[in-house]
Amino acid sequence: MRSDWLIHIQRLTLALFFCYLFGLLIGYPAWLMVAGLSTYLTWTLIQAIRLHRWLFSPTRPSQPPTSQGLWGDLFDGLYKHETAHQQTQQRLQSLISRVQESVNALKDVVVMTDSQGNMEWWNQAAETLLGLRSPADRGQPIQNLVRTPRFKRYFMSKHYDEPLQIRSPHRPDVILSIHITLFGEEDRLILGQDISRLHHLESVRSDFISNVSHELRTPLTVLSGYLETILDHQEDIPPRWKRALQQMQQQSSRMQALVADLLLLSQLEGHDQAPPQRLLDLELLFDNIKQDAEAFSGGQHQISLHKRTHCMFIGDEAQLRSAFSNLLFNAVKYTPAGGKIDIEWWADERGVHFGVTDTGMGFDPIHIPRLTERFYRVDPSRNTQTGGTGLGLAIVKHVLINHEGTLEVQSKLGQGSRFICHFPLSRHQAPQQQLTRP
Repeated sequence: MRSDWLIHIQRLTLALFFCYLFGLLIGYPAWLMVAGLSTYLTWTLIQAIRLHRWLFSPTRPSQPPTSQGLWGDLFDGLYKHETAHQQTQQRLQSLISRVQESVNALKDVVVMTDSQGNMEWWNQAAETLLGLRSPADRGQPIQNLVRTPRFKRYFMSKHYDEPLQIRSPHRPDVILSIHITLFGEEDRLILGQDISRLHHLESVRSDFISNVSHELRTPLTVLSGYLETILDHQEDIPPRWKRALQQMQQQSSRMQALVADLLLLSQLEGHDQAPPQRLLDLELLFDNIKQDAEAFSGGQHQISLHKRTHCMFIGDEAQLRSAFSNLLFNAVKYTPAGGKIDIEWWADERGVHFGVTDTGMGFDPIHIPRLTERFYRVDPSRNTQTGGTGLGLAIVKHVLINHEGTLEVQSKLGQGSRFICHFPLSRHQAPQQQLTRP
């Protein structure tokens, strides 16, 4: 390319030199130099006009103008670059078309929106399951078309670690699991999977557990009642039967606790529940669960309560009592005698928080992701030692879900544990409605 420029400059210089020599022969060297330069500039302007017409004409021919020298090379180079650009554009368009065809073939919902939630593209499944219409709904906010309040809160929260389950607004018999991914400048890719079959199986399982638990409650109550009556007359019981009867009573009580937790968990797992909206003053609740924990501890632990903010909260008192009590009673169970347990309630810019910290045996952090699974135990041998049902943290998890909260767990083996319930600040602000005190 540099050699072409040099050749062009050499030719121009040589032409001007001949104009100068010829001008000396006729006595007008300057005028011939001006005429030569004017001719060159006119030719250059004509080539520039031809290039401009070729580039910007609506009916531009496919082939570029023909010329000589530097302008000919320029025309040919631009044509080659344009041809390569068109080929690249065709390949990209073909790739985009194939991607769109493949996404359209999916049975799962795929929707792309900008940072404001305005819909830019969606597949055929989105039209079937969400009721979107193309092209009428393009550019519309997705919150105006999927009007489920839970979806709106989930979409605006920007916290997409867990999927959201909602009913299809277009087909109420379909249950969708919604996943949202942020990309670009907070644009969103929304994926929706039909989990109706899984939801049905989960409902069957939940109904089975609930029905069985109800059926077990009556016989267990009868057995427990008879055992309690018999043990009230221990003086009439042969010594060899006392230990057996006492163990029967312990196991009967344990079974009753398990049935109660199963029933509570089955109730909490019910889908499509509206978040609790009752305004509570939790101060008395905190005092009560502290007293219950002290009674359960039997004076073997130092239990302290720290309320660093007001206790006004929007929620369900029974559910919150169950969740907080489970965390506190677990701390008592797994903290050796003489240990300390701290109960905290505080607020900051991230939300309002309830925490339970103990100086117990702790556990390896590798277990944290599975702690809220039903019947999961860090150490199976603790089952008989503590008498727990293995459902406490599963209950806590579902209570927090119902209150838009999350559970954070910190623990190190031999150094105690800390369980923190995080709630949004919106539940800590008292609305203009009647105050309810637990």
